[in-house]
Amino acid sequence: MKQKALHPHLVIGWIACLVLVVGAVPTYGQTSVSGLPIAPDLLQDPWPAQWIAPPEADGQAFGVYHFRRSVELEARPDSFVVHTSGDNRYQLFVNGILVRKGPSRGEIPHWRFETTDLAPHLQPGTNVIAAVVWNFAEHRPVAQHTYETGFILQAGAGAPPAVNTDGRWRVTQNMAYAPIPRRAMAIDGYLVVGPGEDVRGGRYPWGWTKVEFDDSDWPQARTLRPGMPKAGPRATGIYAAWKLVPRSIPRMEEQRQRFAAVDRTRGVDATDGFLTGGDPLVIPAHTEATLLLDQERLTTAYPAFTMSGGTGSRVKVTYGEALYDEGGRKGNRDTIAGKTIRGYHDVFRPDGGSGRTFRPLWWRTFRYVQLDITTGPEPLRLTDVHSISTMYPFEENASFTSSDPTLGRIWNVGWRTARVCANETYFDTPYWEQLQYVGDTRIQALISLYVDGDDRLMRKAIRAYDHSRVSEGLTASRYPSHEEQFIGPYSLLWITMVHDYWMHRDDPAFVRSFLTPIRGIVEWYAQHIDETGLVGPVPWWNFVDWSYETGIPPGADDGHSTVISLQFAYVLDYAAELAAAFDRASDARYYRTLSASLKEAVRSRAWDAERGLLADTPAQETFSQHANILGVLTGLFEERNLAARGATQAVTDHDVMERVLADPSLVPATYYFSFYLHRAMKQAGLGDRYIEQLEPWREMLARGLTTFAEEPDPTRSDSHAWSAHPNYHMLALIAGIRPSAPGFAAVRIAPALGPLDAVEATVPHPEGAIRVQLKRTGSEGLRGQVTLPEGLAGTFEWQGQTIALDGGTQPIDLQ
Repeated sequence: MKQKALHPHLVIGWIACLVLVVGAVPTYGQTSVSGLPIAPDLLQDPWPAQWIAPPEADGQAFGVYHFRRSVELEARPDSFVVHTSGDNRYQLFVNGILVRKGPSRGEIPHWRFETTDLAPHLQPGTNVIAAVVWNFAEHRPVAQHTYETGFILQAGAGAPPAVNTDGRWRVTQNMAYAPIPRRAMAIDGYLVVGPGEDVRGGRYPWGWTKVEFDDSDWPQARTLRPGMPKAGPRATGIYAAWKLVPRSIPRMEEQRQRFAAVDRTRGVDATDGFLTGGDPLVIPAHTEATLLLDQERLTTAYPAFTMSGGTGSRVKVTYGEALYDEGGRKGNRDTIAGKTIRGYHDVFRPDGGSGRTFRPLWWRTFRYVQLDITTGPEPLRLTDVHSISTMYPFEENASFTSSDPTLGRIWNVGWRTARVCANETYFDTPYWEQLQYVGDTRIQALISLYVDGDDRLMRKAIRAYDHSRVSEGLTASRYPSHEEQFIGPYSLLWITMVHDYWMHRDDPAFVRSFLTPIRGIVEWYAQHIDETGLVGPVPWWNFVDWSYETGIPPGADDGHSTVISLQFAYVLDYAAELAAAFDRASDARYYRTLSASLKEAVRSRAWDAERGLLADTPAQETFSQHANILGVLTGLFEERNLAARGATQAVTDHDVMERVLADPSLVPATYYFSFYLHRAMKQAGLGDRYIEQLEPWREMLARGLTTFAEEPDPTRSDSHAWSAHPNYHMLALIAGIRPSAPGFAAVRIAPALGPLDAVEATVPHPEGAIRVQLKRTGSEGLRGQVTLPEGLAGTFEWQGQTIALDGGTQPIDLQ
């Protein structure tokens, strides 16, 4: 950059205060997700700022590091924008105040940076910009990619280049931290969210973020390489490390919260009073004490424990979704008698100082928290216990009320489930994995669109799966993930996610960018179609639903699975619509031809005329709800299609779904695949029976779950957002609100009230809100009103009658 005169308000402190020449004010042509400017050259040229690291540390090893830089100001500036990133993660502080966490989770070729205005936190005189950066190395979450330990801060609008990270920043390793590995966690199951933290207070540099802290003995940082945007470098195209892109999602919502109760104690008397912070709890010297705290609802949060004294003490904090009995059963989640906690844990070792707050670097998931405290020669004074919840900042812009109050409870728990399973990405489960799987995410994204209307996390997820593709054409089953896993059916479902987005958002450039990747997935599956016309043997994990052993339906691995073949046909129909809409007529014809061929093969080989159902394979030895659900969703059950296959009576979607619901011998859909069951019911004209299908969700409420589980008990995970789809179906199926044209340019409202007498629902739309207020009149009649945003048209359908809708409020009176 060209040089200009001294910035009028700033001098940077190093060993002494230096007079610095600062850069010319750049042009800012793009804004960040936070609305702050980003200079165009930062998106296409190497950054003036350098990635920095500790001078002697192994960049691949576990470590927690603190970086600091002093800033002298004559006055508080109006703007002091910086762009920051770190590996694995960082937290940024100004004068002791936490102002930013990041980076938003991604992968090396698309490494996020955050844009923050520090001006509100600056003051005349001395200021300190500080960051904690940690690398969990081999203990890191499976969702965490890494290159090496590093931190970068680039000056933006109103901030002089002198604040850029370089060798003048100071750094030290915090030797208080040690990892608690997975093998030390007393719980069985696939647990990959990172280590527990063992923190020794006597080694902690207390106050390191504050202005008055003396960092004179900290060494200078080592420079690694300049920051490099995704678009560069232009000259060679060679850059091994992080390729920087702006953060695309907002800050996480954070709120202070208190535990609801002390459920159990041993070795010390405690009341709920100390949970408010106003009644300190003293654990005497040479005492072993246990406190079981109940948050009352499952949460994702940073727990914080403030204590004084207690030299030689040890505080172990264990986090649990639920408690377990001796047989490893959870039972009713509200019941604690005869149960113990199992889960991951942290350990804090007080140094005897006053007002020490222990808070893990990464948040935890819990309903129950157990403190196991062992004191030494000095009593420990616990003065405050709380947590800071953290979630993606979704808002409940939709609403659903009805004449059945239990649906309101299901709605509330479902929305809580969706929220705790959404952070910097969607999560399958926040406790166990924190991984973003396609099958889960499709459902979660639809819930987000319908309840909040915010599509940014959905866009990030769709793009992430695109980034995960391998040369064969498949997406990863989950991404970001530093361990590769492939579930072919999930690659197919990614295509449905693109279609879902297309139907709900007018964003053709975004959708168009995925048409070639979609063709690659189709080609991968097409090459596995064999001489039978069905999908033959397919590698990788062919997961469909947990109702099958290891989730794999018959024939998926060794070939000729009705379920896999129809899932491919189902997705091909979506792909054909996308291709036709974006002027890829030849692709559309190819997809339709493939789909028709697969359906014909299934009709000829898997239809059992005597049972009136599709079998899972041509051997016709096993039958499932899944195969027949997909038959409905692909339009397979039509009289003209099956009359020549030995059907003794007319075959309709309605008849098949009636048998699917009535036949207990069929392999049933569990919570996840019930999403497709319920869609098929609506398509078959059985939407009025949807509410009776919610009995499993009522059972979860009766067992004290405060979020919906992964599968029926015994379940590993108590919080799985693929089970939150009633929130979508209450709006899209019961209230019947669905887009009828791409971009939600038109709406079709076809309610299925079932036993309900009345329904009111609101769904956010890009142009406003869609509202319905409906009441039954007599056995067939319906009265109420529909309100659409201005400019939105559509139809209202009830009992074979159709009403045209326009923007504004319109009465409904059908008899």
